[in-house]
Amino acid sequence: MNKVAVVTDSTATIPADVISDMGIHVVPLTLVWGEETFLDGVEVTAEQFYERLQSDTNFPSTTQPSALEFENAYKTVADNHDSILVITISSELSGTYNSAVQAKEMMDGIDIEIIDTKTMSMSAGFIVLAAAMAAKEGKGLSECASIAKEANDNVGVLVALDTLEYLHRGGRIGGARKLLGGALNIKPILTVQDGIVQDAGKVRTKKKALRHLVDTVSAELEGKTNIRLAGLHASAYADCEKMLGQLVDIVKPTQSLITELSPVVGAHAGPGAIGIAWIHD
Repeated sequence: MNKVAVVTDSTATIPADVISDMGIHVVPLTLVWGEETFLDGVEVTAEQFYERLQSDTNFPSTTQPSALEFENAYKTVADNHDSILVITISSELSGTYNSAVQAKEMMDGIDIEIIDTKTMSMSAGFIVLAAAMAAKEGKGLSECASIAKEANDNVGVLVALDTLEYLHRGGRIGGARKLLGGALNIKPILTVQDGIVQDAGKVRTKKKALRHLVDTVSAELEGKTNIRLAGLHASAYADCEKMLGQLVDIVKPTQSLITELSPVVGAHAGPGAIGIAWIHD
């Protein structure tokens, strides 16, 4: 039994098999679609979501887990662990962190530390994995948290969208707002800096967008060691696989994987989004 339980939220988009292998506990966000609600990645799959998103005239919204949902997660893991490390999506992008903090105040008798990653998707996921590996090795709460915070300094994410429409509708457009109103065929390139979505460039075709991802990330990672990569996509596996393959040939990572953006993340990114998340030592 690990002394430390590692808890995260569903926007980290860590592949299900990795979550199971590493013993990570996930608190899902909620997708709201008209009168229906779905727990992210639990009650609706990514495939079902993206198929409906492209045909349904109603636009889904998303909401963070409640403090009660986090409290229930804490109680579940408290029976078998000495302490809990919670790692969440940026507090600038979601109220998830605040719910986790509120739930901590409801708990007695167990140490809980909560980290706001100020990032999203697998760049947060890599931080979670670093903490989970430390927990699996038997390290205590303070050491697991320290390892997570160190990892937080060495992650990044870059995403190419087919359109800004979904990000704009969802209200998460942040520093990319200036790209609105541009040519319809523009493919915006976005990153997360200081916890919010920021403009990282724009190109005119998907082919150029993929090339931009490869060139930018390979330059960012030049000279770095122990690189791990995650290809991200929203119903665009083939393009993601091609892009990741090109990047792997250049940066020679120690690990690479592909994961599909969960419905809650995809509601803001939109179908066709492709990205890359990374971590290095």
